[in-house]
Amino acid sequence: MEWQDEGLVVGARKYGEAAVILELMTRAHGRHLGVVRGGRSRALRPVLQPGNLVAATWRARLEDHMGAFAVEPLANRAARYLDRGAALHGVALLAALLRLLPERDPQDALFEMANDIAARLDRADAAAPLMARFELALLAALGFGLDLACCALTGGRDDLAFVSPKSGRAVSRAAGAPWDGRLLPYPRFLQDDADSAPTSEIIDAFRLTGHFLVRDVLGPRGGAMPASRALYLDALRERFPPKL
Repeated sequence: MEWQDEGLVVGARKYGEAAVILELMTRAHGRHLGVVRGGRSRALRPVLQPGNLVAATWRARLEDHMGAFAVEPLANRAARYLDRGAALHGVALLAALLRLLPERDPQDALFEMANDIAARLDRADAAAPLMARFELALLAALGFGLDLACCALTGGRDDLAFVSPKSGRAVSRAAGAPWDGRLLPYPRFLQDDADSAPTSEIIDAFRLTGHFLVRDVLGPRGGAMPASRALYLDALRERFPPKL
């Protein structure tokens, strides 16, 4: 069996003396593993870094075998992350989130979002809103999407400001006012699909998605939020402190 696809490098681990097991998030074949012969060579090591985009050819005798990858670089981005703390923690977080997806489950929209984030991680102000939206999309792909179209109490679509931590439904500012201390924030940039947002809104967005990731995805699996997420948020706060 053989196929060709674009793949975002999620990670690689040693396999034998010179090979690695490469983990890719591919456009048409989902998160996929395969052996790369000579993957620890000086020529391939820079290519197989998380966040890079490669052209991959996968071959195996049977479909359910791990198989082997042959890869060619399409976009080497990892070097741009090295002197940027937010980028390094961001690519680690992106990889951890992608690993929540089942293997070989095609998710072309998530591939596009993840690849877009990886291309912008060296610009934290551009990547952070996309990362928050990616977590929302990941929840939906895993079957835990939030209902944010209208207010759960009134049915209205105006001035949505909160999300119920129990139902995952949006609540308007007026309807939620009596319980605002118990509700999660629903940042405006998530509603407007804005390219940028204040740091406070971005942190609120990660508070929102983090609640449901822990409750619905990580908790039932016996997992915990990856340490890279807190480090990423700390780096964002340090680089873009909230304006008083």
